[in-house]
Amino acid sequence: MRKKIGISFTEAGFQNYWNWFTAAELAEDLELLQLSFEKGNIEDMEQCDGFVLTGGIDVTPSISGGAEDYPHRPAVFSPERDEFERQIYEFAKIKRLPLLGVCRGMQYINILEGGAVFDDIGAPENELHKKGELDKVHGIKVVKGSLLESVTGQDQGLVNSAHHQAVNPNRLGRNLMINAYAVSGNGIVEGLEYKDKTNSGFMIAVQWHPERMKEKENHPFSQKIKEQFIQEVRNHQK
Repeated sequence: MRKKIGISFTEAGFQNYWNWFTAAELAEDLELLQLSFEKGNIEDMEQCDGFVLTGGIDVTPSISGGAEDYPHRPAVFSPERDEFERQIYEFAKIKRLPLLGVCRGMQYINILEGGAVFDDIGAPENELHKKGELDKVHGIKVVKGSLLESVTGQDQGLVNSAHHQAVNPNRLGRNLMINAYAVSGNGIVEGLEYKDKTNSGFMIAVQWHPERMKEKENHPFSQKIKEQFIQEVRNHQK
């Protein structure tokens, strides 16, 4: 029986996540499964051996005590998606299943662990991070000794960016540590992982979008992360 990677549905470029995993990488032993709050197929998460929490709409601010009104807020939120992905995250955590968080996915992991995000990162930072016609590109610094450094083999590099919210470093969630910062501006949090990994599954969460980076097949902040995630899924024993 093939192992399954569950990808949470997003209205914002879902196909990019699906296409990120190539047929060659999945081979004969892995397959993808869409987990969709619109379809309500939350029970399918029990078939999965790893998960990707995708980017997209801001998390409903009341979950973390954020402001109801702020610059660049969406016209409507998606509490159904919030609840759906909360269940995915908690299932992955309890079962110690491999997990990747991307953009919103990273921010939501922090929120679910009791942390918070900046409602909006403000004027100069949005010029560096918020998507225009295309993703922005900026430098990051990887924390020495982090899992992210071990996986990518990099201590710095360039990543793409398309967000107006960010993890508040003064309100990190339980057992989370920062593994990368933006080089420019105020040093926006660019990545999270578990601080104590002893009794936790594999988890890397990033603020950038590895699924749609330019030349992602040769980019360590996309390809190396994906390769390690796939290996963790293959190696995980239920």
